[in-house]
Amino acid sequence: MNKIVVSGGRQLRGRVRVSGAKNASLAVLCAAMMASGEVVLENVPTISDILVLADILRGLGARVEWLERGLMSITPPTQAGGEGATYPEVKKLRASSLLLGPLLARYGRARVALPGGCNIGIRPMDLHFKGLVGLGADLSLEHGCIGAESSGLKGARIYLDFPSVGATENIMMAACLAKGQTVIENVAKEPELVDLANFLNSMGARVRGAGTDVIKVEGADGLSGGRYSIIPDRIEAGTFMVAAAASRGEVTVENVIPFHLQPVTAKLREAGIGVVEQEDKILVSGSLPYQNIDIKTMPYPGFPTDMQSPMMAMLCTVPGLSLITENIFENRFQVVNELKRMGANIKVEGRVAVIEGVPEIQGAQVRATDLRAGAALIVAGLLANGETEISNAELIYRGYEDLVDKLSGLGASIRGEGGEDTVDADWS
Repeated sequence: MNKIVVSGGRQLRGRVRVSGAKNASLAVLCAAMMASGEVVLENVPTISDILVLADILRGLGARVEWLERGLMSITPPTQAGGEGATYPEVKKLRASSLLLGPLLARYGRARVALPGGCNIGIRPMDLHFKGLVGLGADLSLEHGCIGAESSGLKGARIYLDFPSVGATENIMMAACLAKGQTVIENVAKEPELVDLANFLNSMGARVRGAGTDVIKVEGADGLSGGRYSIIPDRIEAGTFMVAAAASRGEVTVENVIPFHLQPVTAKLREAGIGVVEQEDKILVSGSLPYQNIDIKTMPYPGFPTDMQSPMMAMLCTVPGLSLITENIFENRFQVVNELKRMGANIKVEGRVAVIEGVPEIQGAQVRATDLRAGAALIVAGLLANGETEISNAELIYRGYEDLVDKLSGLGASIRGEGGEDTVDADWS
C-alpha cells in the first residue's frame, strides 16, 4: 500500500506550477467521444483518474494516446464497441457516469456500470436520469449497469432540483446532438463546467449560458475534432495556498485563474493570511497570529467542498473556535478522526465541525479516507511536530500530479513509500 511520509516544521517557500484541472479533464475526455475526428487535449494531468478513464475509452473502441506529457490524443470509434463501461474500471471512478450523455447522443445507446469513486457521501444519479429521459432516452437498470437507448434525442426544457455538476454536464453534452433547443434551468456554475462548454463549442456545438443559472443548447448535426487546452486545477491551487499558510511560509502558486479561487482567497484573508493576486499567479504568505473563521461549503461560487478538509487541517492550530458546515456531502468529515489522532480538538455535530485550536499537533500514523482527506493530512503533517505517515496514499494520486515532488521543491520534508509519486503513462 502506498504511503506518504511528512516531517513537519518546515516553512514552504518558492514557486509551484499548478497542473490541468482534474474534474474539467474528466468531463472533456468523455465529451471527446462525441467528435467525428481526432481531439488533441493540452494540459491534461497525469493522475490515476485520467488513466482509468483513458482505459475505459479504449475499451469502448477509442484510440487514446499520450503524445507527450500533458498532451493527449483521442480518436473516437465510428461505432462504440466492447461491453460498455464495465464495473471493474468504473468502480474506481465516479466521473465514468459522464459517459452516459455523450455515448447516448453519438451512438444512440450507452451501457455504464453504476460508478464508484471516493466514499464521501450519497451522490444520486436521479437528476442525470431525469434530464436524459426528458431528452427522449429510454433508461434501464440491470445487474448494476445503466442502459440507455434512443432513436433520436429531442430538445426539451429541464429543471434541476439541485445544481448538480455531473447532471448539468451529462444533459448539456447529450443536448449538443439533440434535435432542436434544450433549456436547462438551475444548473451548476463551476468553472470546470464552463470549460466543458467551451470545449464543446470549439468542436461546433452551440452552448450558451454556461456559468449562469440557465444553459441553452441548440442541437447540431455533428461535432468535429480539434485541439483544446484544459484550465488549471483550482483545487490543487487552493491546496498549495492552504499548505503555504499552514506552514507559515511564502509561496507563489503559478498557472492559476485567480477569479476561480476567490472563495478560498477570501477565507484565507479573513484568517489573517496574506494573499496577493496577479494575472496568472497568487502569492500566499503566512505569519502569526491567525484568526479563527467560519466556513460553509456551497455550490460554486460558494466555498468548494473539496477545499473543506485541507482548511480544517490548517485551522487545527489556529486559536479560538472555527466552524465548518458541510452542505454538499454528508461523509466529508471522515478525516476528523485522523486529525484527532494527531492531537486536534474537533467535534462533529451533524453537518457542523467545531475546531478548537490547539498549540500544536503531533505527527502520527494516519490513513487517507478519500482524495481530499489525504491532501488535508499532508497539510496537517506539514505543521505537525514530528513525522506523519499517511497510508492509503493511492487515493491522493487520483487528483494530484507530482504532489510529493512539487512539495519537495518548496522545501517540505516529504517522501513517498511503497509506490511512485507519479502514475505510469506511456509518452512514446
